[in-house]
Amino acid sequence: MKWNPHLAFNNQCKEAFEFYEKCLGGKIVAMIGYGDTPAKDHMPADTGARIMHARLVLGDQVLMGCDAHPAMPYDGIKGSDVALQVETPEEAERLFAALSEGGTVQMPIGETFWSVRFAMLTDKFGVPWMINCEKAPE
Repeated sequence: MKWNPHLAFNNQCKEAFEFYEKCLGGKIVAMIGYGDTPAKDHMPADTGARIMHARLVLGDQVLMGCDAHPAMPYDGIKGSDVALQVETPEEAERLFAALSEGGTVQMPIGETFWSVRFAMLTDKFGVPWMINCEKAPE
């Protein structure tokens, strides 16, 4: 079994996933609009450009997302973060700089009692992130 986050957006999924592809690396392997599905005839006309399914793959890791369905209005991302565990402080610094561009920093990147680098931010799409590079075991 594997876990992977699924993010919902308010008509910004395509832009967000292109941003994540640039920041995180990996490759967008799916970007399917509501208008490109068999259900398109049953959708409101203004939903054709919204993304029903996006998938970004990096190694064996997956990030998925969509634009909120009109029958289930977007209410923001609440109560969760996408947590990134990285191997080096340099990678933590790079990701922090990239993901915080245009976003809001809750905790600047720095050392903590458990990590050589840790940070918390909300990106320009409203998605909360934690970046962690743990200290080597003693």
